[in-house]
Amino acid sequence: MSAVHYENYTEARTHLKELLDAAGEGRVATVRRAAGRAAVVDVERLRRYLSSVCPSKAEVVAEADGWAIFIPGLPVAADASSFDEAVNEMVDALREYADDWQERLRLAPNHQDNWGLVQLIALSDDRQLADWLVGAQR
Repeated sequence: MSAVHYENYTEARTHLKELLDAAGEGRVATVRRAAGRAAVVDVERLRRYLSSVCPSKAEVVAEADGWAIFIPGLPVAADASSFDEAVNEMVDALREYADDWQERLRLAPNHQDNWGLVQLIALSDDRQLADWLVGAQR
């Protein structure tokens, strides 16, 4: 089977099953709207790809009273008395960052290039995000 391209959203809506089937199979699936085009992709396929091209670069520091985690270049950090608690706190901090990015940071020059990270955060559940942070493969 080949790629599917629809020249407008009315055509795409008429062929929604074919559009979603193509995306689910990993085929190119696009819809044109005005001057732009949007791609429809399978969520898990996109999440896996983003996690492979966007390493977390998280740094974990053992402190006297617990653990701290931060990602250089991002305004997020977490600390807790145990490693697992620190990872869970960092997952929460990343979710807050993604929310802030969606609301306003996407327009800030020093944050706009974090689109892929925000997509990865939004498409991952807490366990997947924690595994990505510490480099675990699932």
